[in-house]
Amino acid sequence: MSQLIVIGYDDHAVATKAFKAVQQLRVDRVVELDGLAVVRVDADGETHVDTPRKSEEVAISATAGALWGMVLGIVILTPGIGVVGAAVGGLIGKLNQMGVDGKFRKKVGELLAPGSAAVVVMASKITEDRFAAAMEAFGGTVLKTSLSEESERELAEQLAGPATEAA
Repeated sequence: MSQLIVIGYDDHAVATKAFKAVQQLRVDRVVELDGLAVVRVDADGETHVDTPRKSEEVAISATAGALWGMVLGIVILTPGIGVVGAAVGGLIGKLNQMGVDGKFRKKVGELLAPGSAAVVVMASKITEDRFAAAMEAFGGTVLKTSLSEESERELAEQLAGPATEAA
């Protein structure tokens, strides 16, 4: 089961420090990451996303990378999607079925007011108490939701498109 954790901060500098702390927690094997980003909203309301540099990059499979990108995009970057294509609509529906619903997206959107930032973590494994203790020093508002392994697999299949049977 993966956990999607969004930690909101009023200050981008604090979010950057928390982001680096999560990277160290990965090295210390407190958390296994499927995705990590710091998202900040500038004074004009424009969203900026920073992910680990190549030298620090989280090793993830292509499917996990596609899953992470879609989850990040739908949850963070497009909380108020209007008219969308059938594929994206299907993915949004799938995320809604998995618990990443409109209420969660709305809460994330409220965290990301102009001038604020958030650390977004998608973790396949996490030692909750050690993670919480390490992150406590940075404060922030924590939002969490979970994706079961079955839900992740279904979403990955949705991303890949319909399977074709060999004749």
